[in-house]
Amino acid sequence: MSVPDTPDLPAPGTRWSTWATVAKGQRGPQPYPSWVVTDAAALDTELGILKTGKEADVHLVERAVPDDPARWSLLAAKRYRSQERRDFDRDDSYTEGRKLRRTRDQRAAEDRKSAYGRSVRAGHWAHAEFAALCALWEAGAPVPYPVQLDGTEILLQFVGSPGDDGAWVAAPRLAQVRPPRDVVAGYLEQIRDAMGVFARLGWAHGDLSPYNVLADGERLVVIDVPQVVDLAASPFAVEYLHRDCVNMCAWFAARGVEADPEELFADVYAQAW
Repeated sequence: MSVPDTPDLPAPGTRWSTWATVAKGQRGPQPYPSWVVTDAAALDTELGILKTGKEADVHLVERAVPDDPARWSLLAAKRYRSQERRDFDRDDSYTEGRKLRRTRDQRAAEDRKSAYGRSVRAGHWAHAEFAALCALWEAGAPVPYPVQLDGTEILLQFVGSPGDDGAWVAAPRLAQVRPPRDVVAGYLEQIRDAMGVFARLGWAHGDLSPYNVLADGERLVVIDVPQVVDLAASPFAVEYLHRDCVNMCAWFAARGVEADPEELFADVYAQAW
């Protein structure tokens, strides 16, 4: 499939859908959800910024086929920052044991000063996150569906709902909500199950906290997974898994639901072996 041959260019703030131009290996797991728009005639329209961060910004994008209201979806476009504005100081402990395919890229990634090296490192983060999301989705983890990877941009399922005025609102982070106690208790079981899926894949999230979990009504969605660590290969993985347990249990305790981080750690860690 190719972009339609037409003299009409998209309006400012829009582009032709990049679905047709990315390699099949850079598309999300099959079968594709019914809401994924695969039409070459679709346009991507920028709707604003959802989140800014040290390493990446997340934008809201509408992908739709003009004049076909049935072919429409909202996406979260996670774009790793330009080389002049990136901060990848945490790489070393998270990427211990990871290797890049090309020797030249591996050497470049270890060079923090060169522009090419910083570019390679950003691309490595994007590729690592996309690959992790694909594996987690297929394993049944509560993560956004990864639609596609295009360079240093990952297009993800948008997690949110229409607001009172009809405008779409992103689901809040867990740290921002004050749900009833019974909902909190349900959240704890969801987190336990989610961490178990990571562990059965041999991973720890590595940076799990109430700021990296979305509360979509009574459903939790885990986000920001580029730094997943291998429980067998990384010397820091067990420490990070324990920290994940402590971070999450502190939130639950503050909401009136007792959660023992040592018990959670033992339960999750046992599932990795």
